[in-house]
Amino acid sequence: KTSTPSTRNGAVDSQVKSNPRNNLIYGQHRCSKGRNARGIITAGHRGGGHKRLYRKIDFRRNEKDIYGRIVTIEYDPNRNAYIC
Repeated sequence: KTSTPSTRNGAVDSQVKSNPRNNLIYGQHRCSKGRNARGIITAGHRGGGHKRLYRKIDFRRNEKDIYGRIVTIEYDPNRNAYIC
């Protein structure tokens, strides 16, 4: 059952439910959650959230006529987008 009218017409792609490949993920995403180096809260009402890992994206692939194969489509939580 939907809770809002905006979620009523949303679609979830079945290809997105695959696990990310291990060679495309690196590092711990360290979030300060509003704390400074001493651990004191400096920006209020920021915290919690789900643990996220960085996805490796090739931004230098900007030349034309380079062919590739899409293996998976997955969600990138750091950019709020889907990546191939």
